[in-house]
Amino acid sequence: MTSTPPETRPFRPADLGTIAVVAWSGEHHDGKGDMPYLLAYTLGDGPDGPEASVAAARALLAQNGVPVGGPVVDAAKQPSFPVTLLVEAGQAILNMPPLNAQCMVPPEWLAAVKKRGHACFLFSTVPWPEGKPGVEMTEETLAAYAGDEDMLAAAAHCLLPARSLRS
Repeated sequence: MTSTPPETRPFRPADLGTIAVVAWSGEHHDGKGDMPYLLAYTLGDGPDGPEASVAAARALLAQNGVPVGGPVVDAAKQPSFPVTLLVEAGQAILNMPPLNAQCMVPPEWLAAVKKRGHACFLFSTVPWPEGKPGVEMTEETLAAYAGDEDMLAAAAHCLLPARSLRS
Protein backbone atom coordinates (compact mmCIF):
# COMPACT_ATOMS: atom_id res chain seq x y z
CA MET A 1 0.00 0.00 0.00
CA THR A 2 1.34 3.44 -0.88
CA SER A 3 0.45 6.61 0.96
CA THR A 4 -0.04 10.06 -0.46
CA PRO A 5 2.93 12.34 0.27
CA PRO A 6 1.96 14.95 2.89
CA GLU A 7 2.65 17.86 0.54
CA THR A 8 0.08 16.67 -2.04
CA ARG A 9 -2.81 15.31 0.01
CA PRO A 10 -5.86 17.39 0.97
CA PHE A 11 -5.90 19.27 4.26
CA ARG A 12 -6.46 17.05 7.30
CA PRO A 13 -6.58 18.89 10.65
CA ALA A 14 -4.87 15.97 12.44
CA ASP A 15 -1.77 16.46 10.27
CA LEU A 16 -1.16 19.84 11.91
CA GLY A 17 -0.47 18.21 15.25
CA THR A 18 -0.60 20.59 18.20
CA ILE A 19 -1.38 24.19 17.29
CA ALA A 20 -0.27 26.84 19.74
CA VAL A 21 -0.91 30.58 19.86
CA VAL A 22 1.22 33.09 21.73
CA ALA A 23 0.51 36.79 22.24
CA TRP A 24 2.85 39.67 22.98
CA SER A 25 3.09 43.37 22.28
CA GLY A 26 6.03 45.49 21.32
CA GLU A 27 7.19 48.66 19.66
CA HIS A 28 6.30 48.87 15.98
CA HIS A 29 8.26 50.73 13.33
CA ASP A 30 5.25 52.97 12.55
CA GLY A 31 5.91 55.02 15.71
CA LYS A 32 2.31 54.65 16.97
CA GLY A 33 3.21 52.72 20.11
CA ASP A 34 2.98 49.05 20.89
CA MET A 35 1.59 46.59 18.35
CA PRO A 36 -0.30 43.55 19.62
CA TYR A 37 1.04 40.39 17.97
CA LEU A 38 -0.42 36.90 17.75
CA LEU A 39 1.64 34.00 16.47
CA ALA A 40 0.11 30.63 15.62
CA TYR A 41 2.36 27.66 14.90
CA THR A 42 2.42 23.91 14.93
CA LEU A 43 4.70 21.89 17.17
CA GLY A 44 5.26 19.56 14.22
CA ASP A 45 4.01 16.63 16.28
CA GLY A 46 1.30 15.38 13.92
CA PRO A 47 0.99 11.63 13.35
CA ASP A 48 3.06 11.79 10.15
CA GLY A 49 5.77 14.07 11.52
CA PRO A 50 6.96 17.63 10.96
CA GLU A 51 6.86 17.48 7.15
CA ALA A 52 3.16 16.64 7.23
CA SER A 53 2.60 19.47 9.73
CA VAL A 54 4.26 21.94 7.35
CA ALA A 55 2.18 20.68 4.41
CA ALA A 56 -1.01 20.82 6.50
CA ALA A 57 -0.31 24.38 7.66
CA ARG A 58 0.30 25.48 4.06
CA ALA A 59 -2.88 23.68 2.91
CA LEU A 60 -4.95 25.29 5.68
CA LEU A 61 -3.72 28.75 4.73
CA ALA A 62 -4.28 28.10 1.01
CA GLN A 63 -7.79 26.75 1.70
CA ASN A 64 -8.58 30.05 3.45
CA GLY A 65 -6.96 32.21 0.78
CA VAL A 66 -4.22 33.45 3.09
CA PRO A 67 -0.90 33.88 1.28
CA VAL A 68 2.30 32.53 2.79
CA GLY A 69 5.32 34.81 2.62
CA GLY A 70 3.37 37.38 0.69
CA PRO A 71 2.25 40.86 1.58
CA VAL A 72 0.51 41.67 4.84
CA VAL A 73 -3.21 41.10 4.36
CA ASP A 74 -5.36 43.82 5.93
CA ALA A 75 -8.53 41.93 6.85
CA ALA A 76 -10.38 45.20 7.52
CA LYS A 77 -10.25 45.85 3.76
CA GLN A 78 -11.62 42.39 2.94
CA PRO A 79 -15.04 41.97 4.58
CA SER A 80 -15.25 38.27 3.69
CA PHE A 81 -11.76 37.45 4.99
CA PRO A 82 -12.14 34.05 6.70
CA VAL A 83 -9.72 34.65 9.61
CA THR A 84 -11.25 36.55 12.52
CA LEU A 85 -10.14 37.71 15.96
CA LEU A 86 -12.42 37.97 18.97
CA VAL A 87 -11.01 39.58 22.12
CA GLU A 88 -13.01 38.72 25.20
CA ALA A 89 -12.38 38.00 28.90
CA GLY A 90 -8.61 38.43 28.62
CA GLN A 91 -8.35 36.04 25.69
CA ALA A 92 -7.66 36.25 21.98
CA ILE A 93 -9.85 33.82 20.05
CA LEU A 94 -8.85 33.11 16.46
CA ASN A 95 -11.16 31.50 13.97
CA MET A 96 -9.77 30.11 10.72
CA PRO A 97 -12.13 27.52 9.28
CA PRO A 98 -12.12 24.75 10.27
CA LEU A 99 -10.00 25.67 13.31
CA ASN A 100 -10.53 27.76 16.42
CA ALA A 101 -7.67 28.61 18.76
CA GLN A 102 -7.44 30.78 21.82
CA CYS A 103 -4.84 32.07 24.20
CA MET A 104 -4.68 34.19 27.31
CA VAL A 105 -3.22 37.62 26.58
CA PRO A 106 -1.26 39.92 28.88
CA PRO A 107 -2.70 43.29 29.99
CA GLU A 108 -0.25 45.23 27.81
CA TRP A 109 -1.47 43.28 24.77
CA LEU A 110 -5.07 44.18 25.62
CA ALA A 111 -4.10 47.85 25.96
CA ALA A 112 -2.31 47.79 22.59
CA VAL A 113 -5.22 46.09 20.79
CA LYS A 114 -7.68 48.54 22.36
CA LYS A 115 -5.59 51.49 21.16
CA ARG A 116 -5.00 50.15 17.63
CA GLY A 117 -8.21 48.21 17.04
CA HIS A 118 -6.36 45.34 15.39
CA ALA A 119 -3.59 42.82 15.94
CA CYS A 120 -0.78 41.64 13.72
CA PHE A 121 -1.32 37.91 13.19
CA LEU A 122 1.31 35.52 11.91
CA PHE A 123 0.65 31.88 11.12
CA SER A 124 3.96 30.08 10.80
CA THR A 125 4.37 27.05 8.61
CA VAL A 126 7.69 26.31 10.33
CA PRO A 127 7.20 23.91 13.25
CA TRP A 128 8.39 25.09 16.65
CA PRO A 129 8.59 22.06 18.95
CA GLU A 130 10.22 24.15 21.70
CA GLY A 131 7.14 26.41 21.90
CA LYS A 132 5.04 23.92 23.85
CA PRO A 133 1.96 25.34 25.55
CA GLY A 134 2.29 25.55 29.31
CA VAL A 135 6.10 25.71 29.21
CA GLU A 136 7.70 28.97 30.38
CA MET A 137 8.87 31.01 27.40
CA THR A 138 11.51 33.71 27.71
CA GLU A 139 11.50 36.89 25.64
CA GLU A 140 14.76 35.72 24.06
CA THR A 141 13.28 32.36 23.04
CA LEU A 142 10.22 34.00 21.51
CA ALA A 143 12.31 36.68 19.78
CA ALA A 144 14.62 34.05 18.29
CA TYR A 145 11.71 32.18 16.70
CA ALA A 146 9.42 35.14 15.86
CA GLY A 147 12.30 37.12 14.39
CA ASP A 148 13.83 34.30 12.36
CA GLU A 149 13.98 35.33 8.69
CA ASP A 150 13.20 31.83 7.41
CA MET A 151 10.17 31.56 9.69
CA LEU A 152 8.91 35.01 8.66
CA ALA A 153 9.34 34.17 4.96
CA ALA A 154 7.31 30.97 5.47
CA ALA A 155 4.49 32.60 7.46
CA ALA A 156 1.21 34.28 6.63
CA HIS A 157 0.98 37.89 7.83
CA CYS A 158 -2.37 39.56 8.53
CA LEU A 159 -3.79 42.58 10.32
CA LEU A 160 -6.95 41.34 12.01
CA PRO A 161 -9.59 43.73 13.36
CA ALA A 162 -10.23 43.03 17.02
CA ARG A 163 -13.88 42.31 17.65
CA SER A 164 -15.63 41.78 20.95
CA LEU A 165 -19.01 40.41 21.92
CA ARG A 166 -20.07 43.98 22.70
CA SER A 167 -19.14 45.43 19.30
